[in-house]
Amino acid sequence: MPGCAHCGRKLDIIANQVGRRDTCPGCEEDLRSCRNCRHFDESVAKACKEPFAEVPRDKDEANFCELFQLGEGGLHQKDSRDAMLSAAEALFGRK
Repeated sequence: MPGCAHCGRKLDIIANQVGRRDTCPGCEEDLRSCRNCRHFDESVAKACKEPFAEVPRDKDEANFCELFQLGEGGLHQKDSRDAMLSAAEALFGRK
């Protein structure tokens, strides 16, 4: 069953019936985004397993990718600027 990659909520969507403006009823995040696609994988180049996809810069916003297929909704943590700065400060010992 498909689910939201942002909040983990299961979605009652049949096949791949997701429009560009559709949002999750649980968290209101865009559903037609890279993070909700079955091809999304942060461990590969451009975070997309589909080699011919034109990958947008922002993986959380709705896009027009023709190769989009709704995924199972495994939670993907959004990268926030504050979290990255905190990690860098902890690594380099800056106070």
